Amino acid sequence: MAAPGSARIADILEELLVELPARVRGGRARLSESAVHAVRALVEELNLVTRDDFDELELRVAQLEHRLRLAEAERDLRPPH
Repeated sequence: MAAPGSARIADILEELLVELPARVRGGRARLSESAVHAVRALVEELNLVTRDDFDELELRVAQLEHRLRLAEAERDLRPPH
């Protein structure tokens, strides 16, 4: 015959096993958030450019180059004075 508390222990273990996957996912999410925060802090500390900043500047340069080409083309089409 089982000990009086063994049924209760079995219930507690069963509850823990049911909760375990959610707890692991939560822990993984917190670890991921922590890692991302640490990397961002390091990037900032080292004064590195982020991909988003680089992409934004690359787009801005492309826009300026396009405007310059348009201005040069317009200048070349004007009759000399």
